[in-house]
Amino acid sequence: MPAYGCYVKFTTQPGQRDALVEHLLSAAAFIEKAAGCELYIINTSPTEPESVWVTEVWRSQEEHDASLTIEGAQAAIKQVLPLLAGSPEKIDVLPVGGKGLSLA
Repeated sequence: MPAYGCYVKFTTQPGQRDALVEHLLSAAAFIEKAAGCELYIINTSPTEPESVWVTEVWRSQEEHDASLTIEGAQAAIKQVLPLLAGSPEKIDVLPVGGKGLSLA
């Protein structure tokens, strides 16, 4: 199975970026229970004050998809929806390696 990655861009309602970041950092606790997560990083943009990017790398897309079924994951997703200005943008990628990433 090839590794799976994604970049997800969230655009928040004005003034809600920090609240979203806190929710996403809390969601990282769910990721601790998920098999296959190699990287889960929450990023903010210095030029887009309402944007939050999440960078994820998983051993497989199946393990990523399974993480969305962990108890509490869907409730956590529903909690952040009111903070968003629209639907998240997602870019799927196939990680191949690099510094800090071991997919062996």
